Amino acid sequence: MKKLSLILLILLGACSNQQVVLPLFIYDMQDAYMADFEENIRLASPANLPILTLDANGSQIIQNEQIDLQMKDHEILIINPVDRLSVFSIIEKAKVYKNKIIFFNRQPLESDMQLYDQVYYVGADAVQSAVLQASLIMDLFGNPNKLNAYDLNQDNSIQVVILKGEQGHQDAEARTEYVIASLTDANYHIEVLDIGIANWDYDSAKQQMDDWMKQYPDQIELVISNNDVMALGALDTLKEVKRIDDVNLDGLLDRNTEPWLPVVGIDGLDAAIESMKQGYLYGTIRNDSIAMANAIIELAMALQNETSLDSLTTPLTQGQYIWVNYQKLSLEDE
Repeated sequence: MKKLSLILLILLGACSNQQVVLPLFIYDMQDAYMADFEENIRLASPANLPILTLDANGSQIIQNEQIDLQMKDHEILIINPVDRLSVFSIIEKAKVYKNKIIFFNRQPLESDMQLYDQVYYVGADAVQSAVLQASLIMDLFGNPNKLNAYDLNQDNSIQVVILKGEQGHQDAEARTEYVIASLTDANYHIEVLDIGIANWDYDSAKQQMDDWMKQYPDQIELVISNNDVMALGALDTLKEVKRIDDVNLDGLLDRNTEPWLPVVGIDGLDAAIESMKQGYLYGTIRNDSIAMANAIIELAMALQNETSLDSLTTPLTQGQYIWVNYQKLSLEDE
């Protein structure tokens, strides 16, 4: 009997000392932005709240299995869903196990969010990113009634191609629609030569840009990209065909004296900012993963400790949402 009591005490002690872990589900760690985001979440988390990262490799089936395995043992789950339409079933299971869920980066449907009061979303408004990207373009081309020299054919219309992230993805759809709508509302005449689906991917964007340069060798005046990775892919094609060319090989492109075609992205990746410093990429919109990571961890700790959510650094709206603003960056800032 004494031996059994001792074993129970040891087991109870082990359980009481077990460290709380936060499972973090990423839709695909091959996505450069999400890889940075994951690192920022780990850096934001205190030493006593380690992160367990689970990579779905772009598969909702894999992610569902990962979530099912973690739900029973972890109160709080942080989820970047592969498909936001899958969120309904995740929330229904969370209600059963009484989990608290923080979704981020891919916004669930509002109707799904309303199913459960222990579900939260941390992200940025995709429409805001498109409006700011349009502002970058306005800064570059000047007066809509008399465009400057970047209107290469001087027809007072901007001929553009758009690299779209993913068909049906809410951010890709919003960024594509509202960048053009914002420019049109500001009285700019925009001629969209083509929209190419490049799935947020460098290689796909590079190939799409190569195809466009064959189809529209002299017509394109602007490349609009839904993210920086695709923008960088397009830039490398433009360098190869000498539409962007560091003629004097000094490592810095002078857009006023050397061949240059404006490309704008979204995310604010380090590689994109470096490209701006070198004079290649015209601008990007920073999707502040550091601020969002801090907000996610602060929210998770408040939920873990069951403290008031009223004192969060970035306040909740509608009781479930934390919004972090985008920031405009361009060559003019360098």
